[in-house]
Amino acid sequence: MKVLVLSWEFPPRIVGGIARHVAELYPEIVKLGHEIHLITVESGQSPPYELVDGVHVYRVAVSEANDFFQWIVQMNNSMGHHGGQLIQNKGPFDLIHAHDWLVGDAAIALKHLFKIPLIATIHATEYGRYNGIHNDTQRYIANKERVLIYNSWRVIVCSDYMRDELRRAFETPTDKMDVIYNGIRAEKKRKDPDFDYLAFRRQFALDHEKIIYYVGRMTREKGISILLQAAAKVLWELEGNVKVVIIGGGNSEHLQTEAHELKIADRCCFTGFMSDEDLDRFQTIADCAVFPSLYEPFGIVALESFAARVPVVVSSTGGLPEVVHDQQTGIVAEVNNPDSLASGILKILRNPDYGQQLVEKAYKELALRFGWPGLAKQTGDVYQVVCQERSQIHWE
Repeated sequence: MKVLVLSWEFPPRIVGGIARHVAELYPEIVKLGHEIHLITVESGQSPPYELVDGVHVYRVAVSEANDFFQWIVQMNNSMGHHGGQLIQNKGPFDLIHAHDWLVGDAAIALKHLFKIPLIATIHATEYGRYNGIHNDTQRYIANKERVLIYNSWRVIVCSDYMRDELRRAFETPTDKMDVIYNGIRAEKKRKDPDFDYLAFRRQFALDHEKIIYYVGRMTREKGISILLQAAAKVLWELEGNVKVVIIGGGNSEHLQTEAHELKIADRCCFTGFMSDEDLDRFQTIADCAVFPSLYEPFGIVALESFAARVPVVVSSTGGLPEVVHDQQTGIVAEVNNPDSLASGILKILRNPDYGQQLVEKAYKELALRFGWPGLAKQTGDVYQVVCQERSQIHWE
């Protein structure tokens, strides 16, 4: 079948986890015999059209705007216009697949105009990020999410937790949703025998120092402040022989200020954005990965750590406990609890053999539960169900 995909991010434009999700899922769907046309936003010197791993990728220009929400309107206008041209010139298309509310307006318009069933993947919700809706901005986004969910034939979510969240926040019927986990290309984390990993490691720590790290966005929901508080205790217990590496773009000034207040600034390294190539290398030389999220629908960063064979400590929120099985494939600490987080980190750093046991079990889980070929088949099964149901109705 032929599927039109809308995603506001796609490599090299990487804002969050959606970019990697769509970049790794759809090549596997292509291998199943489906034809994928993906519309995204222009990025740097990337061409307006290219074939990426069998996926037809179209990058559209977006007019400048005064604020983010106006930019979203302009983006949907561009995507809708280009999508309409694709459907007319390269159609017919069997399905439209939209990733999150940001592309919802274009997806819904194309659905109604061309009578093509719409599937939405909801990667996160405003309700979940803020534990409720508290102001007009959040209300606006939540309403966009609600309208996209309502207009979708089926909704894909990345965890049982997210399925429950959509039931709570939007009263989405359980039988309208499919739980399909995120995945990982484990081969990305294999070490290059010709690369000098020791010299690379020395850019971040001395040889005798342990490295713990976080990678992700610099937002409150990621719980980085909790990590810094936990790190202060870890550094005290291990007499300072630890480096804390915080990786990710965005404004980290408030976190660096907090590190100074905790008197651990000299033990912390805020790298800013790190290229995928360096990140793949870095994760293989670290001693412990820590993801202390306050809200996390899934936690694909934990899978990346599994693939890099580095032990993980995560918080007991959202989909993380579904990904990391406590004391089996990692350690699950109490959410929003620096002492619990520190205890988990110390258990791994003080017991390398135990950490290695966790790593081996975690790595085995990758192919069984989080391999893209299996997840692509599950997605293709959803496509088949929707197409079959669509064929049985007359769309007025």
